[in-house]
Amino acid sequence: MKLFDVYSKFDINITRGLGCHVWDAYGKEYLDLYGGHAVISIGHSHPAYIKALTEQLARLGFYSNAVQNPLQEHLAEKLGEASGYADYSLFLINTGAEANENAIKIAALHNRRTRIISFAKSFHGRTAAAARVTDNPNFIIAPNANMQVIFLPLNRPEQVEQEMRKGDISSIIIEGIQGVGGIHIPTDEFLRDLRSLCTKYDVCMIVDEIQSGYGRSGKFFAHQYSGIRPDLITVAKGMGNGFPIGGVLISPMFKPENGSLGSTFGGNHLACAAAISVLDVMKSENLVANAANVGQRIINSLHDLPNIKEIRGKGLMIGLEMETPVKDFRRILLHSENVFTGVAGSNIVRLLPPLSLSEAEADDALQRLAQAASAASAS
Repeated sequence: MKLFDVYSKFDINITRGLGCHVWDAYGKEYLDLYGGHAVISIGHSHPAYIKALTEQLARLGFYSNAVQNPLQEHLAEKLGEASGYADYSLFLINTGAEANENAIKIAALHNRRTRIISFAKSFHGRTAAAARVTDNPNFIIAPNANMQVIFLPLNRPEQVEQEMRKGDISSIIIEGIQGVGGIHIPTDEFLRDLRSLCTKYDVCMIVDEIQSGYGRSGKFFAHQYSGIRPDLITVAKGMGNGFPIGGVLISPMFKPENGSLGSTFGGNHLACAAAISVLDVMKSENLVANAANVGQRIINSLHDLPNIKEIRGKGLMIGLEMETPVKDFRRILLHSENVFTGVAGSNIVRLLPPLSLSEAEADDALQRLAQAASAASAS
């Protein structure tokens, strides 16, 4: 049997990681400024994380949600404390796409409406409903083609209200900071306007913090810069530091009904052990503040690079939009400077390193980025 090959891959086999560095099968070391799509939050192979997972695995790896699992309650308490949402409830699943699917479902069960507002350049996942609210026409296929979704520009509240006046909007879904779309940030004023409009028209506000949450922006959630409280918040990537886990933070306005949601693997014992460990390390190492401080250090210095059109981001979620395509720049970064980065479209490089990135590592990263940018400009 062969793999169903749907991924574009570098010809590199990463076999080991530690902190903000990874090594390939030949022993070559790389600085990881991408964290496997913003997944590595506390650093590769953190000893507390390894200890938590191995000890839990020695006791019990899995049992279903048909029995009590106190680890779920412990995780919910810790997440409520860390995020400032102690009065919300937590539903646990495995991925970000599942989190958004369930948030959309919760909203529809609440107000029994059919239409959804999403935003230009959004990305919310690759399963049916999550793909439909993603701004990519290639994601619209038979299973989700009949979903009623309208895509509106960011930061235009008057267009949102125009749609809400029609009375059939169930929910809006918006990223705290757009990731795949190119690190575009909704303004604080826009998020506050959306909150007011959702309350006025009884529309559920879903904020997708799958990539921008868990401290990456320099606050626990990116939307917290605006001071709003959404009705539903979706999380995943950094939640388990590589172990698959996702969740929906659910406002007290929603009342659970037995059987309305479900998941076989969601909130399993190993996933909870991983997620609890992540929150413990984030707290003990003050990683949210570190993301804010180190991220600002990087953003302030990136303006010195050649060929830069715009720098966008908060904390350690940073987008470099170049005047020209970034293909050569990223190739030099990877193969000459040994740095992993991400991309959005043809002209944007994404930086999403572990939240544990130190000032010294940030300075090293800036030097490598500058060298690669100069080499790319000269070629």
